[in-house]
Amino acid sequence: MANLLKIVNGERVDRAAIPMIDLDEFLQSLTDFVGEDGSVVQFFAYREGASNRLLAVLRNDDLFLIGTEVGESFPSLTRAGSKKFQLFEREIAEQYGIRPNGHPWLKPVRYHANYPGLPDIFGNDYAIDIPGNYEYFQVQGESIHEVAVGPVHAGIIEPGHFRFQCAGEEVLHLEIQLGYQHRGIEKMLTEVPQKRLPVICEGIAGDTSIGHNLCCCQAIEALAGLQVDRGASIVRVIALELERIANHIGDLGALSGDVAFNPPAAYFGRIRGEFLNLLQVLSGNRFGKGLLRPGGITQVMADEQRLLIAQKLSEVTPEIRNVCDLLFSAHTVQARFEHTGTVSLAAAKDLGLVGYAGRACGLAYDARIAFPTERYAVLPGNTNAVTNGDVNSRAEVRREEILHSLALIEMMLSQYEQTRQAVQMRRHELAPDALVVTVNEGWRGEVSHCVLTDQTGRIQRYKIKDPSFHNWMGLAMSLRNQEISDFPLCNKSFNLSYCGYDL
Repeated sequence: MANLLKIVNGERVDRAAIPMIDLDEFLQSLTDFVGEDGSVVQFFAYREGASNRLLAVLRNDDLFLIGTEVGESFPSLTRAGSKKFQLFEREIAEQYGIRPNGHPWLKPVRYHANYPGLPDIFGNDYAIDIPGNYEYFQVQGESIHEVAVGPVHAGIIEPGHFRFQCAGEEVLHLEIQLGYQHRGIEKMLTEVPQKRLPVICEGIAGDTSIGHNLCCCQAIEALAGLQVDRGASIVRVIALELERIANHIGDLGALSGDVAFNPPAAYFGRIRGEFLNLLQVLSGNRFGKGLLRPGGITQVMADEQRLLIAQKLSEVTPEIRNVCDLLFSAHTVQARFEHTGTVSLAAAKDLGLVGYAGRACGLAYDARIAFPTERYAVLPGNTNAVTNGDVNSRAEVRREEILHSLALIEMMLSQYEQTRQAVQMRRHELAPDALVVTVNEGWRGEVSHCVLTDQTGRIQRYKIKDPSFHNWMGLAMSLRNQEISDFPLCNKSFNLSYCGYDL
């Protein structure tokens, strides 16, 4: 489309080059784009002087930018027919007081005071510091009952509220309310010293510390003109794939536990620890924190570390195959996994699901293939054999991704050359009046950071998108017409992030 600016993942863009078009044309362009199977990577507001602006990052086979100036409201794109915008529009309303007129379900996302000096469109209808303070959707009828779960749950997990509208055991609708641990990360990233940025981004979602920090480091590198050598780039790929394997293995173990098949649950739990230990070999801790910094990595992978990782992969790969065979060949497991929590391909497209949840429905998108960074352009992609959209498909995709990631790490180890030098975090001069969009395939799916600088090179707006932002609605849809007792299984098959959403 002529009014969209094509951009490259992780490359700096002069803000003067961004098409700032008329609002009506902007909305029509977005509607047309998603109507042709396009997807939304980012859609957010920012202040430019005394005016409000909207910026959209879109994707099909390429990445595109488009922007507009807006007043106190705009016609809702969700009302016009695209559910892909519904949560983005609610976030815009909550942060900047810009009302998407006609939005069918306008409620706060994270429940926080609006940005200073901007209107609060929710008025007295909601208490902005009390998540869930609104009228929940209700199904009417004599046989209907409501089940409320959370936000405090059994076990050590994050807070989230789930409200089920049920007819007997059948779930007719599930409403999910998050926002209980909003930390104000996006605002914080515009105010803290630059050296704090990677530290904060590592904590956006603790199980995705590599994925989010990689986006942050790549954004700073683009704005500061930094180059990452081949050795450091290889280590980054290894770290991201180790993070992916550890989380997928942990969740296969949890799924085993949810269907009371304890042997693989125990095996997977032990094997997950092996991969967390490999992250410790790389970085000094089991979650990869402190390893990535703008310009490279902080810990050089010497021959000793490389051999330790290679030997451990050789040892545990056959174990992983055997335990997966144990899990997926059990008829009792298949009886629980198959046809449970199904999300159709049409619904996945409509909602804009990403990552393994989308691939399990038949959406092939993988940012490592579509928009490769680091060494991914020279690495083979992956295909998925089971894409029926149910719990079994989400589990099968995870098994395939574990084996694929093991192969990628082995390739990277065989091609490794030692980085020139380790880097430490320091302040870098950022290009003024610039923008960069970074996209990476975290273990849950598409992670994206968008950074805008002002005329002095100071960060003016820092926008974060975790894959869970897209996929929580997918979990809600997976419970339609399911038994309420299947919720733990559906929930764990997605295993979405509360804090990655709450920001």
